[in-house]
Amino acid sequence: MKLCRVNHKGTKIFGTLLSDCVIPLGAETFEAAVNAEEIGDPIPLSEVEFLSPVERPGKILGIGVNYAAHAAESVSFVDTKKPDVQKWFNKQATAVNGPYTDVHLPKVSRQLDYEGELVVVIGKRGRHVPAERAFEIVAGVCIGCDYSVRDWQRASQTMIMGKGFDTHAPFGPAIVTLDEIADLGALEVRTYVNGEQRQTGHVRDMIHDIPAQIAHLTAAFTLEPGDVIFTGTPAGVGAGFDPPKWLVAGDRVRVEIDGLGHIENQIVTEPGQTVIG
Repeated sequence: MKLCRVNHKGTKIFGTLLSDCVIPLGAETFEAAVNAEEIGDPIPLSEVEFLSPVERPGKILGIGVNYAAHAAESVSFVDTKKPDVQKWFNKQATAVNGPYTDVHLPKVSRQLDYEGELVVVIGKRGRHVPAERAFEIVAGVCIGCDYSVRDWQRASQTMIMGKGFDTHAPFGPAIVTLDEIADLGALEVRTYVNGEQRQTGHVRDMIHDIPAQIAHLTAAFTLEPGDVIFTGTPAGVGAGFDPPKWLVAGDRVRVEIDGLGHIENQIVTEPGQTVIG
């Protein structure tokens, strides 16, 4: 199944994504949608706007430097190396963004960077889950881009400030269940900026694989339905170039993963107005 969440004529609904349509599901929450049955008539793709598959995840977690080649290029801008211990950060719930929605170039920085990634979405509660049972709590996988504000990232020991800007966690377009994926490790992640390929890497190239990630996280706290895990990015991020290739307003960033489709976001200048209440 490919589980998606869309806006159809002003109504937000969960549905099953097919090649040319979305079939509505009888569910109002993500947890219910995972096991819901199809209802109603198919809706053409031309009539829907794709939203993030989970509206407001309880947790958005990201693992840093999880591909060896990216760890090597990261030495120049975050002073790190290939990690023996998993390095985690969180992105804020307000960073959630749709798979095709604009991403903000921050008012306070010009060092906006991209990180195309495979995203895991949790479907069941899990605590102290061993690696060999990790996939039992996974609803499925999709595509994401971990946008990073590099100067703010370097200024915070935990990276939290540079990772959690509003709009900087787009993911989707649909959560693909694992039974539809013949070989998860063989999936290739590709990132393009304005049509230029910047990143490529396979899921099997991860330093800490997905079962190891879930085992590590659940040793500390409970993962719950709707929690989102960004599993790491291959080499080729903008900060790794000399000089760096920061994103600017008007750029389009596209991330593709075999069998999962693509997401594509345009970079726009952040409005920057004060909001209170």
